[in-house]
Amino acid sequence: MAETAESLQITPATSGRIQEIFKKQHGHQYTVARTTARQRIEKLRRLHTAMIRHRSAIRQALAADFRKPAEETDISETAYVNTEIRHTIRHLARWMQPRRVGVGLSLLGSSARVIYEPKGVCLIIGTWNFPFNLNLVPLIAAVASGNCVILKPSEHAPHSAALIEKILRECFREEEVAVVQGEVEVARQLLQLPFNHIFFTGSTSIGKEVMQAAARHLASVTLELGGKTPVIVDETADLDRAASRIAWIKCLNYGQTCIAPDHVLVHESVHDALVGKLKEWLQKYYGDTPEARRQSPDLARVVHDRQFRFLLDLKANAVDLGAKVAFGGEFDPAERFIDPTILTDVPPEAKIWEHEIFGCLLPIKRYQTLDEAIEYINTGSKPLAFYIFSNRERHIKKVIRETRGGGVCVNECALQFFNPDLPFGGHNASGIGKYHGDSGFMEFSNARSIARQHSSYPTTNLFLPPYGSRLMKTLLNWLVRWL
Repeated sequence: MAETAESLQITPATSGRIQEIFKKQHGHQYTVARTTARQRIEKLRRLHTAMIRHRSAIRQALAADFRKPAEETDISETAYVNTEIRHTIRHLARWMQPRRVGVGLSLLGSSARVIYEPKGVCLIIGTWNFPFNLNLVPLIAAVASGNCVILKPSEHAPHSAALIEKILRECFREEEVAVVQGEVEVARQLLQLPFNHIFFTGSTSIGKEVMQAAARHLASVTLELGGKTPVIVDETADLDRAASRIAWIKCLNYGQTCIAPDHVLVHESVHDALVGKLKEWLQKYYGDTPEARRQSPDLARVVHDRQFRFLLDLKANAVDLGAKVAFGGEFDPAERFIDPTILTDVPPEAKIWEHEIFGCLLPIKRYQTLDEAIEYINTGSKPLAFYIFSNRERHIKKVIRETRGGGVCVNECALQFFNPDLPFGGHNASGIGKYHGDSGFMEFSNARSIARQHSSYPTTNLFLPPYGSRLMKTLLNWLVRWL
């Protein structure tokens, strides 16, 4: 039976258990590293089968944690994890192949290649909002790369965390993959250990702590953070498509998504029309009245009371400063329900512009010129995701060229996340490193250079001391100018 977060507090026994697992994996890492593509694929197939076998239980766990709709669970959790597994299985043998590189005339007689070796013992600290997706997709990459892994799921989704542990116990031996449950002190205990690589998904503030801990052991890190994902809707955009996609992805997982639209910058000439379209699509998706939306089976709930109070505070602060509630705004603390809310004319000093929202509040800001919108975006931290709705190609190219951040999606939302061939990750405050597909394999691998001399009379002989001969001077001049 899987242990709950409550049963694994930091006690001497828990600390000893963590040390025991780490020592076991540290001693087993080279055995795992020697596994072939076929052996790693077999492990991934076991996980794929387990995800299908536990599909109903996965739905139930997420419904218990924050009332996530079953269909959303299939789309964003079970199906995506299994898509990533199948993609990895198809390509893993090729990813593992050494890559030959050229040597050039100055190194004539030698050969060179790059091999991809596992980093060793890795720590994955997951998050609660997509517990299966954001815990298991990095695990897939780590296993494919031949690593041992300790995974710590979030305590804020306890039913999902317990099920993750059960599934992984069915699929892996503890010396290869182990799950450690617990709260923040358990994570800090894990971060004291000399892991070879740490993969963290969560907030920017905690990401800084993880990076500091990793620095003590010079461990490499992947930080999948968040940020304020902007949407630009220009005067040429298909407003119906823009509104339908913004409304859907904003409310997916009840807005508790690192790639959800955080705020919309819309050209002033289509501002009112876009707001009207957003209202239409929210009603089509979730119901015509606040009560209908509260009863909708397609809306999840805020994960805990702290986040609920944070969202209410953001809304109240904006309204107190003069923002208008163009849609929604009602709430029910007993259910941690906030009616999907559109805010317009939000003053620049409102707190909602400063913090990642992570909920179903959508502030909308007018702009007059595209340069104005780009300047506004560039004054903030680099976002994890960026959405552009436009039918003018030069606008699209200009926005991509003159902004920085993670993935970009044009005339759609979230495509950049669901394509396993695209690297996913942020930039600076929104993250470090990329994963999904071969990017994940590379993230958990060390690219090791192998150079080999084959010649009995290598060209390096020409550059050995004593220096200063006429031949060497001629060769060096040639080397500097031409090779």
